[in-house]
Amino acid sequence: MQIKANLVDILQQKIYAAQITVQNQRITAIEPINEQVNNYILPGFIDAHVHVESSMLIPTEFARLSVVHGTVATVSDPHEIGNVLGIKGVEYMLDNAAKTPFKICFGAPSCVPATDFETAGATITPAEIEILLQKPQIGYLSEMMNYPGVLYNDPIVHQKLAIAKRLNKPIDGHAPGLMGEQARQYISAGISTDHECFTEAEALNKLNYGMKILVREGSAAKNFEALAPLLHQHWQMMMFCSDDKHPDDLIHGHINLLVKRALAKGVDLFKVLNVACLNAITHYKLDVGRLQLGDWADFIVVDNLSDFNVLETYINGQLVAQNGQTLLPSVAEAPINHFNINHKQPSDFALKATHTHIRVIEAIDGEIVTKASTAAAYIVDGYALSDVPNDILKITVVNRYQNAPPAVAFIKNFGLQRGAIASTVAHDSHNIIAVGVDDQSICQAVNLLVDAQGGVAAFDGQTGLVLPLPVAGLMTNIDGYQAAHLYAAIDAMAKQMGAKLKAPYMALSFMALLVIPSLKLSDKGLFDGTRFAFEDLFVNA
Repeated sequence: MQIKANLVDILQQKIYAAQITVQNQRITAIEPINEQVNNYILPGFIDAHVHVESSMLIPTEFARLSVVHGTVATVSDPHEIGNVLGIKGVEYMLDNAAKTPFKICFGAPSCVPATDFETAGATITPAEIEILLQKPQIGYLSEMMNYPGVLYNDPIVHQKLAIAKRLNKPIDGHAPGLMGEQARQYISAGISTDHECFTEAEALNKLNYGMKILVREGSAAKNFEALAPLLHQHWQMMMFCSDDKHPDDLIHGHINLLVKRALAKGVDLFKVLNVACLNAITHYKLDVGRLQLGDWADFIVVDNLSDFNVLETYINGQLVAQNGQTLLPSVAEAPINHFNINHKQPSDFALKATHTHIRVIEAIDGEIVTKASTAAAYIVDGYALSDVPNDILKITVVNRYQNAPPAVAFIKNFGLQRGAIASTVAHDSHNIIAVGVDDQSICQAVNLLVDAQGGVAAFDGQTGLVLPLPVAGLMTNIDGYQAAHLYAAIDAMAKQMGAKLKAPYMALSFMALLVIPSLKLSDKGLFDGTRFAFEDLFVNA
């Protein structure tokens, strides 16, 4: 196979017309030519940190959607399915990913369960971490979310870090807001990246300690605008990532969108392409081509270097996407799950008031951090109810691994005027999480997911809509484009019910993520992520 285009040589920082020859999946010749050619050829894009499960698609379907946008590889942390099914779930991801040419470097989940303050479906021990890190598909120890365990010498945490260092595997970080001496200590433990920075000052502080910063722009957390100014000077220490990308967003774009936005901000082309295409290869030792002689033929063809419309995507010399259409086939895959509860009753969500005021979780659009506040409880006949006019709604987390009383609290900024929304995508333990205007609606939404054995659901007070996620309650095994359209319909229904967040289900999924400040809810109760301790819901005025 031979292709003629303007070759963008990122390593040499040159652009010239060339003919590229591919044989046996590799680049065997690169020859300058004296011809007028219109298109450009460059290395494919890499998502340097993503949870494939967040797309609600199995790896082979995630690949089908991603290659259309020029993505040829990802660095993927499978801790979502790990929290549900343990090492068995991680192996499921490896097995499915082996059925696509798309290149996925998986990590060994370092924090399963993420904390002891919630009920997860599984545990991954240090011994299992060692088993995983010795597999060729596992390239790193994935995000160390338990930063208090790092700082205060938790023996299990440090045992996992030691295994990764002994096996010479990179260690990913997760330390939102950590700065100064604590950041230095965290980094000195061998942790080399962070994708959680949400201010330029925080990212710069960590860069100065030698940590690499991943610029995250996902469906919920969007940090590009805050961190983009650092690309001018610190491009060698930065990468692009999505972290969590819902299927309806993935249809419209991936890392290619960050490339276009960075260029529009005046960042040098070669700096941007290093961040998007090459830095992850070096850091994670990825077996991905860089458009050099002898490399795997992993590259893309675009129409110009401003719009970056992807015309063709190649992986190992195979044309996998062309003119906006995926050429990868769907792969039939049986589901795997861990779901074991019965229907709930509206009375399960009733909350007897013990004081006149309540602590309230405040969701922030575009962020996974939350604020904490207090408000007067709306009390009727001795029970605290959703205060719809003031947008203080009931939120619940229901243990999906065993029958147990739901945890109930209150949240602000979801905006629902009727009904309820619910999901089994609820980081990191993936219990059922729901927000609604009344106990009946919350119960109906939860029971829709019990019937489906996992998924995302909306109930508007009369009718319900569900996207079943039979693979661990996290992913569907149907066609990715069909799943994206179903998800978009449920998202639209939630917004018709009043949801005012840009991505209400993605935001909802993070309201149980205890390792992110400040106030969250687990199946065991209201939790202060700054103190790492449970909080009372009711307080005195």
